[in-house]
Amino acid sequence: MQNQNFDVIKSSGEKVKFSLHKLRNSLKRSGADDKAIEHILGVVRDELYQGISTREIYNRAFALLKKKKSVFASKYKLKKAIYELGPTGFPFERFVASILQYSGYQVEVGKIIHGMCVSHEVDVVARKNSDYLVIECKFHSEEGRNCNVKVPLYIHSRFKDIETHHKNNGEMIPNHGWVVTNTRFTKDAIQYGECAGLYLLSWDYPIENSLKDRIDRLGLYPITVSTLLTNREKQFLLSRNVVLAKQLIEQIFFLDHLGISEQRKQNIINEIKMLCTA
Repeated sequence: MQNQNFDVIKSSGEKVKFSLHKLRNSLKRSGADDKAIEHILGVVRDELYQGISTREIYNRAFALLKKKKSVFASKYKLKKAIYELGPTGFPFERFVASILQYSGYQVEVGKIIHGMCVSHEVDVVARKNSDYLVIECKFHSEEGRNCNVKVPLYIHSRFKDIETHHKNNGEMIPNHGWVVTNTRFTKDAIQYGECAGLYLLSWDYPIENSLKDRIDRLGLYPITVSTLLTNREKQFLLSRNVVLAKQLIEQIFFLDHLGISEQRKQNIINEIKMLCTA
């Protein structure tokens, strides 16, 4: 049976045809060389069967990448690593704020801003020169859940209320309302966002400037990409607002708080440094 005739089951339950091209592209983003990629594709292709889940394909490719080099596996698991920022949405808000901060913005998280009608708690406020961004983050801890049109509709009404208050009181007016999600937007959500002038940022949108593109371009990976830290250790770091791998290099003392041995600590630091400079 040809590869394109295998049905795979996505996390949402949707059945789609297996795409060798998509798998190859996701492996390329890990930084692995062509020889390693072709080897992994061959192994996965030989193990395909009707109704295999995308999770099983991912787990197999991840394990094979980890054998090659842990930093490849770390970059490959980026999408899963962002889900691991949960179960609450606060670490994701800190993560979005950190990406903007490293892009030169002054950021505040969980700020109360007055609107014309009511006050609003805004997930992230970011300022740089004439840019004044009001950002709402929609985090989903379950794969397969997308942001529908109700989300930008709701955010747009909040943004306009804040904008009207600032305009009437002679204050600096927010010039961009953002909606950021770790999953995807539906077609209607994108259509409304574009029409209303909202900036939408998701895992794969906008094309070439999506969340995954920004992370790869800036080297700002969440701490949860580490293949050496345990889940307990990751949660400890997140609770101390260490959301970026890069931050751990600057705050290594947290590893001492976890009672990690010197050898293992050095292995973790090496992994993080390779990831942030790869």
